Amino acid sequence: MNASPRRVLVVTSRQIGDVLLTTPLLRAARERWPAARIEVLGIERTLGMLKGNPDADELQEVPARLGWRGGIALALRLWRRYDLALVTDVGDRAHILGWIAGRARSGIVPEQSGSNWWKKRSLDHAVVAAGDRGEVHSVAEKHALLAPWLPAGAAVPPVSVPPARPLPEDLAALLRPGFVLVHAPSMWDYKQWPIAHYDAVVRALLAEGRQVVLTGSGSTRDQECIAPLRRLGEAPQLVDTSGRLDFNQLVRLFADAALYIGPDTSVSHLAAAAGLPVIAVFGPTNPQRWAPWPASAPQPVRFVRRAAIQQVGNVTLLQGPQDCVPCGRAGCEDHRGSRSDCLPAITPDRVLQQARRVLPPVTRIEETASNA
Repeated sequence: MNASPRRVLVVTSRQIGDVLLTTPLLRAARERWPAARIEVLGIERTLGMLKGNPDADELQEVPARLGWRGGIALALRLWRRYDLALVTDVGDRAHILGWIAGRARSGIVPEQSGSNWWKKRSLDHAVVAAGDRGEVHSVAEKHALLAPWLPAGAAVPPVSVPPARPLPEDLAALLRPGFVLVHAPSMWDYKQWPIAHYDAVVRALLAEGRQVVLTGSGSTRDQECIAPLRRLGEAPQLVDTSGRLDFNQLVRLFADAALYIGPDTSVSHLAAAAGLPVIAVFGPTNPQRWAPWPASAPQPVRFVRRAAIQQVGNVTLLQGPQDCVPCGRAGCEDHRGSRSDCLPAITPDRVLQQARRVLPPVTRIEETASNA
């Protein structure tokens, strides 16, 4: 393999949060080959976390469904353009794109899969992933793609957040430093902490005089999750930013917050990487693989598979008490619309107890406004 590739392609074909977790790999590649051109290839509308990232020279988004004409056109455009392709996903599509694009290839393959025979044959360096029941975090797993070029035991760089961008003026005028961010929506039912539990947490924080800021996208699902919480108060004590901020603006929002409370979702990963104290509510997902990567923590970063409460750096992670936690499945019925009995078992009181441990003394909104 080329010791000093001039063009490097990072192939990622998963969701937004997974893309964010490739940033330590990008940083390590940039540090190893500062003169190289490093590009990222991913699915359309998933690379927003990388906009403005100094370690990526170009972002290439492709449709989720290419069709045969689109596939041929993409293959012709990519054919052997890169000295090295780093394949960060175990999927067939990612590996085919890596083989097409890179003269040399380093990729992640599943521990057991019927497609392993051709994937391993196509790679110059393979990282074997144990999957969602494994013990190696996704960040460290991706970083291991560079093992042939890095010294043994090289530290994993931090997760990089996109550069901050100013908030809309009307929202910025409402905010007081030290507010609590609450992100209620999860993309899938099996990761959704009950909205009634979020309701209890938000009510308690508001009753204590804390300013609560709601985050989320403008999607139908997100808005359905946020609507019951939006009715719990009025601005400036309760501020709804949902549907109004991009990832760069969220990073700016994080800068003045005292705490973030949220589920197993991409925004929780972003908040943790920004250095904000994070309380993450986890259900069936294995934290050893997918816990929010802390902004600062002793190396190597290690979460345990199961604990009622565990804290690593700026991340506090809560799990349910059931013996099956974490199962590593998509909920109790193993599909995206499934229930997860472990999530309702994490009570609002447990979250509030951790929040009060982190939060500074209350400064009531009315007092702050009168002193301004």
